[in-house]
Amino acid sequence: MEREIVITGDGSSTIHLPEWDEQYHSKHGAIQEACHVFIKHGLHHFCHSEIISESHPSISILEIGFGTGLNTFITLLEAEKLKLNIGYCGVEGYPVLMEEINQLNYPKELQATEKDVLFKKLHEVSWNERNIITPNFSLLKQHKFFNEIEEVDTYNIIYFDAFGARVQPELWTEAIFKKMYDALKFHGVLVTYSAKGSVRRAMQAVGFEVERLPGPPGKREMLRATKRL
Repeated sequence: MEREIVITGDGSSTIHLPEWDEQYHSKHGAIQEACHVFIKHGLHHFCHSEIISESHPSISILEIGFGTGLNTFITLLEAEKLKLNIGYCGVEGYPVLMEEINQLNYPKELQATEKDVLFKKLHEVSWNERNIITPNFSLLKQHKFFNEIEEVDTYNIIYFDAFGARVQPELWTEAIFKKMYDALKFHGVLVTYSAKGSVRRAMQAVGFEVERLPGPPGKREMLRATKRL
């Protein structure tokens, strides 16, 4: 499938798929979307909850759609700022090519050019084994499809960043969200840019408590799902 690098509304780049008329990130701003949906309403929300403050600063994150590594890279930067130990797992069925990664401008746009070597490292390390990226951030990239996820009670946070239901409806079903529910620890949260009614109902059907939250630029709402006891 043809892929091309494009610039989004906030100046950060993403990959566009002309055949689907779909992007890896929001056309209104790739970095803005990642920071709003996954960092603010996912990582920061969890860190400021009573669950993490009463235990220890160690978090396990699963990303559905490793893709360009943008969410992973921003999380790595946040781990350093917040002094967190993060074990990160990114699942991807179709890895992005290194020649495409080299055209992305995330370190520059995040004013973290000195971390460019770490952004590249996220993509260069081997698949299907855990790699130490920094002393407080490890990464396991799993080359597989989302319906192959079988972990149970493993993650604190899930970044659900699959392609939209318009082009891949099979990724937004009760069957997939049941896997997500099982993979989370109790009190774990799943965040996604989507706010479709069918997605919210599928989450609720498998046991999630679901909130509608203000969306990133270009979207009115997003969803956050919590696994309760």
